[in-house]
Amino acid sequence: MTTLIRSTGPEPEPPSVEPVGVAVVGLGYWGPNLVRNLVELPAAELLAVCDLNPGALAKIAKKYPAVHVTSSFDELLANPAIEALVIATPVSTHHPLAAAALAAGKHVFVEKPLAGSYVEAKDVIDMAESLGLVLMPGHTFLYSPPVNLSLDLINRRELGDIFFITMSRVNLGLHQSDVSVVWDLAPHDFSILRYWLGEVPVRASALTRSCIVPGTPDVAFIDLEFASGTIAHVELSWLAPSKLRRTAIVGSEKMLVYDDTSSEPVRIFNSGADLSAPGTFGEYNLTYRTGDIVSPHLEASEPLSLELADFCNSIRTGSEPRSSNRIGLDVVAMAEAVDRSIAENGQPVEVESNRLAEVS
Repeated sequence: MTTLIRSTGPEPEPPSVEPVGVAVVGLGYWGPNLVRNLVELPAAELLAVCDLNPGALAKIAKKYPAVHVTSSFDELLANPAIEALVIATPVSTHHPLAAAALAAGKHVFVEKPLAGSYVEAKDVIDMAESLGLVLMPGHTFLYSPPVNLSLDLINRRELGDIFFITMSRVNLGLHQSDVSVVWDLAPHDFSILRYWLGEVPVRASALTRSCIVPGTPDVAFIDLEFASGTIAHVELSWLAPSKLRRTAIVGSEKMLVYDDTSSEPVRIFNSGADLSAPGTFGEYNLTYRTGDIVSPHLEASEPLSLELADFCNSIRTGSEPRSSNRIGLDVVAMAEAVDRSIAENGQPVEVESNRLAEVS
């Protein structure tokens, strides 16, 4: 039996007294979504966009004539009205662009991942902290109502101890030219796991294959071990017959399925197995439970809008955003561990998540 209950999604932050002057750098696949949300966001004032593609600039100029368009990144850095830059460019450019923006006194939002290596991520984090500026990685799923409902259930121990989590993020395309499927898709699931469990895995192992473009893995199977005892399996692919965004959390009390493509994105199963005390030596009895399935109602909200509102609020109040640079650093550490495991033919490797004090 399926029961419907209501759950309130995260509310957007109240608009700041003075909107934050913002510019977007990069108008590829994701950039126009950032532009649209910033134009509609009371907490922000989109002043300019920057891209090297004249066609992409022309589209924005036609749709938003009040927004200045330019191909010069330096022009944005020199504009005192621009307080913050939102960077949505290839991963290899994240570090140099973010570092230049911070050096110019700008707050910075960087689409995931924060940087292409742990050392680069820590470098820009150190810069932001020394300059008193906000540096925020764009882990949009941390603002998703289903993800936050799941976190609430985990924190209230409705699911009990978390035994294991399986995550599938597959579709047909989009093959990226500059990164593997791990660096493209895994940051979504890694950030969710870090957010839910409040810890970084101690070990990671992975197998990949480059099916289409030699040397660029387009399918990956990743296993993660956490100090708490939880294990996780993450399946990623650009090469699948259909789009799937499905996560299953199996706890000692209940189970949860989070499916981003379903009309019921979260379903809670009152199901499990109980082990009773043995009647005789070596004899164990298992009892299986199959109870109600609860499908909470979630209020509609756009996670990207909530995320950008959090960025603006952090600039105005000095508070740490939900998608903190520490989470961004840990996600990069996890991706690097996966790469090391791949290089060692799938052997488990340590996730160096506590190197903040060791990297200079």
